[in-house]
Amino acid sequence: MATYQDYNPSKCNDFMTPDYVWDWIIDYIPKDKVIWEPFYGDGQSGEYLKSKGLNVIHENIDFFENNKGEIVVSNPPFEKKKEIINRLVELDKPFILIMPVSTLCYNYAKVLKDDLQIIIPKKRIKFKRYDKKTNTIYKDWEKHNNTFDCLFYCYKMKLDKDIIFLN
Repeated sequence: MATYQDYNPSKCNDFMTPDYVWDWIIDYIPKDKVIWEPFYGDGQSGEYLKSKGLNVIHENIDFFENNKGEIVVSNPPFEKKKEIINRLVELDKPFILIMPVSTLCYNYAKVLKDDLQIIIPKKRIKFKRYDKKTNTIYKDWEKHNNTFDCLFYCYKMKLDKDIIFLN
């Protein structure tokens, strides 16, 4: 059985969210707010959220130099999650972020305090591997399992429950 010591994460942060994952949480994203999807990747997540009737800002700009929308909904680069969380808390920006379960165990997550709510996915997310050089998704992305589980971390989203299990 693999342990955390065996975990050898890829240096690649280019993993995109399949559309079906956004469908899991679409009912938790306010329809009356401007959504900022700040991590552009292949551009598809913003387009998909727009196709669901949401008002989404999704531009290929630097997250750390901009502040757009009323709520952030994103799958951020995991290697920068500490900096991203700190910046969003500093901006007092509500968010729903997909991040590894282990994020809860780190001191930097404590800044979320009483404003943190969690949505637990119905199954492990299979992210799409993105090739920046060719601007394409790897063909066999669905065949590969991720080595870790993720949660939807919700900050100042005022959901009905603090922990929501998706069915």
